[in-house]
Amino acid sequence: MNIIPVLDLMNGQVVHAKHGNRHEYSPIKSVLTDSSEPLAVIHALLTLYSFKQLYIADINAIEKTGGHQKIIFEIANQFPQLEIWLDAGFDNEVSMKSFPSSNISPVLGSESLSSIQQYRALSSASSSFAILSLDYRGNKFHGAQEFLNDVSLWPRRLIVMTLNKVGSNTGPDLTKLASIKQQSKQSNIYAAGGIRGTADLEALKTLGIDGALIASALHNGSLSAINLSEFLSNV
Repeated sequence: MNIIPVLDLMNGQVVHAKHGNRHEYSPIKSVLTDSSEPLAVIHALLTLYSFKQLYIADINAIEKTGGHQKIIFEIANQFPQLEIWLDAGFDNEVSMKSFPSSNISPVLGSESLSSIQQYRALSSASSSFAILSLDYRGNKFHGAQEFLNDVSLWPRRLIVMTLNKVGSNTGPDLTKLASIKQQSKQSNIYAAGGIRGTADLEALKTLGIDGALIASALHNGSLSAINLSEFLSNV
């Protein structure tokens, strides 16, 4: 099972995402660092554990209120060993092709896509294999219903994002994750939202979930370096 730390960028800083209420996000407070500056936070995360991937959500880009292209390129250049999973609200080929770095993989969020045709066009235009994020708020799916009806649309890497669970400390949506896992044999499933610690990771592992996107549990100390090493050594 893979653990991927999350970096939510808004107005030039790393912010603490809570419940998907983006207008309420504030600069992150972390036991790992006193800084909310992106590069400092990444250095702190890599000191905690030698992660291989990093998920970045460019909140301004997703909300169409700006973006962090310069900062993201700086991250990609300074940390070439990281594969960056980037959700920048991609909804056209121009926006996606503005991130040509070899270590950036685009995340296509269902909430940002207006149609399956748009999804197919962006997937074809991507210079690397695109990752699909199925975006939920509670039981409400945000995106074209065809994404749920036709599992052949699901790529090799599939994120199940429960936005109201993000930063909630209430645990992942195991029922939804189990259902999606049962529907598809070709996709690796990554859980996002609500993961509190090793007990939740063990529950995800039991379901056959392939990875987890985590922020709060890393920054509040619930998942320590020892926890990560012990859990990942037993995967």
